[in-house]
Amino acid sequence: MTSSDIVLGLGGTVDYEIEWDSSVLEALVAEYGIRADELDAAAPIADERALVVSLLGLLRSGSGGERYVASSGIVERFAARFERRITLGGTGVRAAFAMRVLGVTSTLHLVSIDDHVRRLLPEGCPWISSATHDSTDPHLIVQFPTGARVRVPDASGAVVDLVAAHPNRLIYSNDPPNQTLYLSDELPAALAAARIFLISGFNSMRDAAALTQRLDELRADMAWLPSDALVMYEDSGFHMPGFSAQVRTALLDRIDVYSLNEDELEGYLDRRVDLLDPAQVRSALHDIRAVVPARTLLVHTKHWSAVLGEEAERHRTALAGGIQMASTRYRYGDGFQRTDYEAMALERQNPGGIEVARELARTSPATVVIPAYLLDDPAPTTIGLGDTFVGGFIAATVMRGSSDHLL
Repeated sequence: MTSSDIVLGLGGTVDYEIEWDSSVLEALVAEYGIRADELDAAAPIADERALVVSLLGLLRSGSGGERYVASSGIVERFAARFERRITLGGTGVRAAFAMRVLGVTSTLHLVSIDDHVRRLLPEGCPWISSATHDSTDPHLIVQFPTGARVRVPDASGAVVDLVAAHPNRLIYSNDPPNQTLYLSDELPAALAAARIFLISGFNSMRDAAALTQRLDELRADMAWLPSDALVMYEDSGFHMPGFSAQVRTALLDRIDVYSLNEDELEGYLDRRVDLLDPAQVRSALHDIRAVVPARTLLVHTKHWSAVLGEEAERHRTALAGGIQMASTRYRYGDGFQRTDYEAMALERQNPGGIEVARELARTSPATVVIPAYLLDDPAPTTIGLGDTFVGGFIAATVMRGSSDHLL
């Protein structure tokens, strides 16, 4: 395939990736008089103090997440306190970077553009954009490692230790172009030549009327897709949770593979799931099918990934490719090479994931489960793993049956 055969949308971002520093956070706790009983992962973020309250609430729960902030200035102010680097994000963009490692290029649909984007987009990947002028509305990306510790006083003044049991990542943003998610006039022509189309980005929208209009426009544009094109949808943390169901209602009949991660799985089921308990996993996968009745449902987690549906077996190689690609980024971060990707296939699989896969193979014949790799890296990259998984899944789909053997 050429870049015109794969269209990845719908929006990209400029990311400020900060370097974790517990001392800076503890200084902010003292500056703002924050107490442990105030920590709330779901609290509205109207200022920098509320951002710290949210961030530490997520650290305490061990959860990843994406949250809306009242202004980009809050992101700028907070990020300026840390060492940081500027990267590009958005599911389509990070997927494109991952695919490019294997020589697979794509066309990107963007909703904003600036010099950072022009400079950093993956080589050989053309882009179209709905933007009429340059703008920069950065996303704050926070990743905490296992053992990250922040001390916070409680109401009595005693110190409470918040300690991360495992690594994760948090995203904070106020990004008007991604909130409106205008579609480029060039999208229909791009889709007319596409064999694979990735949809993502609706999670950032905040206006119901605009969402309805954009979904109608996208359905009209998708009429240009060839009849045999594969449409993949990557779910994400919706700033307005109710919008997720609206997107499914509008698009589910046009989606071939609907993908989500463990955070979305637990969010839709409104319960925690022990991902290493085969009975809980089996129950969760059964229940999520009622919430998301997609033709093919894909769930990717840190311990295993699964494809559910009548065509699940068809996607086995792609599922393995997604796991391998995300694992490579987890270990090596940005700039990993094809040799790193190929070497990952030799790593040992997660024993708990193996047990889940074995049990579901016995009890759930319409489900393909592949264990994740058993990785214990001291400073992993947790940013963009789901996006990179999507890139690996699409790349393996493209290359399946070719002379390039992925696995």
